[in-house]
Amino acid sequence: PTTGLDPQARHVLWDKLFRLKQAGVTLVITTHYMDEAEQLCDRLVVMDKGLIVAEGSPLQLIREHSTREVAELRFGVADEGDSHAALAEKVADLGERVEVLPDRLLVYSEDGDEVVAKVHERGLVPVATLVRRSSLEDVFLRLTGRTLVD
Repeated sequence: PTTGLDPQARHVLWDKLFRLKQAGVTLVITTHYMDEAEQLCDRLVVMDKGLIVAEGSPLQLIREHSTREVAELRFGVADEGDSHAALAEKVADLGERVEVLPDRLLVYSEDGDEVVAKVHERGLVPVATLVRRSSLEDVFLRLTGRTLVD
């Protein structure tokens, strides 16, 4: 419902929808914005190719399909020997899973700060790190994949 809205208008609309929900109104929302679904929905379904692949509360889906935190590690990759894929092998045991993206590694674990500390203990020095909580976007991408499908 907030496609094309600026942040102020989006938050005004979220507030109105939240007030309707508090008043007992059932809302059915279709969105690709996972932060919106996480804020507004008590229950949701994730669909892929027209099929429901998961359903539950936002917190329940995160607990079932992701970890508590994600450590994002960006390395200055100089050559193929230091590619993110090669670096992923060096940190694979630090989380439940590791995703290799073109510009960073995502290490899914219960304690992202511990992951970052252990990365440094191994002599690996990321140029940037970010520890964040897992989100519905992590769940959606895990269940449906990172690539576009016709």
